[in-house]
Amino acid sequence: MTTAEHLLHLHFETFVDDHERWKTLIADSLIWELPFAPTLGHPARLEGRSQVLEHVGWFVGAVENFRFYDLRIHPGANPQEASAEVKAEGLIKPTGRTYEQDYVLFVRVENGKFTFIREYFDPVRAAVALDVPLPALAG
Repeated sequence: MTTAEHLLHLHFETFVDDHERWKTLIADSLIWELPFAPTLGHPARLEGRSQVLEHVGWFVGAVENFRFYDLRIHPGANPQEASAEVKAEGLIKPTGRTYEQDYVLFVRVENGKFTFIREYFDPVRAAVALDVPLPALAG
């Protein structure tokens, strides 16, 4: 198993359930791209540890009984890169709504830490669970 594959496994094991341990997996210079997040009023790009931890802290605080499942990790040609497909479910505490999502992540690691993450998800599912209006659906 490559470093990137190993870190992806740890990411999904610790992201919510052992968040303090998860923080040790990210580089101070981490870039986290979320191309569909602006649909929900969130930034498309998080730069550096403090921005990432602020955004992730919001998410972790908003969910309960959150779990990842059906994880499939795909090694990259370079052992420092990998991608993952995973499903997730949980409860959004502020709305009381169930959140079910499919994620695709592309990652790059250096010196045993994530330096780049690009995350794709369905913003419509997130908007419904978070009770966030989407301009395209508000017609």
